[in-house]
Amino acid sequence: MELPVREDELEEIEELCSAATPGPWHVRTLNDDSAMNLVAVSTVPGAGAGERWPDFDHRDLVAATLVQHPRYVDSGDERWDENAAFIAMARDAVPRLVEEVRRLRALLADKDEGEGVSA
Repeated sequence: MELPVREDELEEIEELCSAATPGPWHVRTLNDDSAMNLVAVSTVPGAGAGERWPDFDHRDLVAATLVQHPRYVDSGDERWDENAAFIAMARDAVPRLVEEVRRLRALLADKDEGEGVSA
């Protein structure tokens, strides 16, 4: 069994979140003669499936889970869309989860103090 997340670990997670490109992030499916079905995570929502360059700005992309041609990015289990959705969701969810852990710890600490329990 793993020990609870320590405060220094929460701080490290929080620092990583703060240093990353601001969210929200969105899943984009891009397709052109070079990328051939590129699944990416972007800072802007897409206009629809299969956007082609130059109709998208590469500077909006923060990650890719599939780059088919040449095959630079891929996953053996073919979960490109699912991985992109997870990455995009994590940008907002991880900071919220850190806040929730701290909120619950504060509630527990208040409860323990009210009951005269020492930590």
